[in-house]
Amino acid sequence: MAGIDAHEVVRRLAAAPPDAELLAELLDDPYGVDTDDSLRIVGVTTVAGGCVVIQPWGYGPQMPGVQALLSAGTVCYDMYANPKSGNQGSLVRDGVVEGWDLHPGGGPCTGTPPEEVLTAYIYGSHAFAECCAHAGLFPADPRPFTGPPDLWVELPERDYWQH
Repeated sequence: MAGIDAHEVVRRLAAAPPDAELLAELLDDPYGVDTDDSLRIVGVTTVAGGCVVIQPWGYGPQMPGVQALLSAGTVCYDMYANPKSGNQGSLVRDGVVEGWDLHPGGGPCTGTPPEEVLTAYIYGSHAFAECCAHAGLFPADPRPFTGPPDLWVELPERDYWQH
């Protein structure tokens, strides 16, 4: 998301450090941990222009409640690398979903607005780069995506499908 750093992400999400044992277990075997527990743990990294929130094993950052909290007063471009259907992106500005079921890195699709065709061609096959372009982020290296993040945090228990 644009214009906020990792510490602001933590504040907005009311996140806390995760249980060290659970985090170690999750990093060792992401799919061996209960989904309800793993979806609430995310990595956050400050980059030029804002912050990257990652979850290598799931879609937690793309849940509507998370998007609403993080996009307040700014813009978020989220992507879930769905192993079944490919990259699924969404654009959320100040809590309002402006685009859903987008396909970052997939090139222009039928119906792509003219003002987005060039961006889709430039970032074709480069999903992370396209996400960053839409959010105005300028990471200096791949670490925000490949890890380790600046911080691992755990979101409090709540219904993130509502916002």
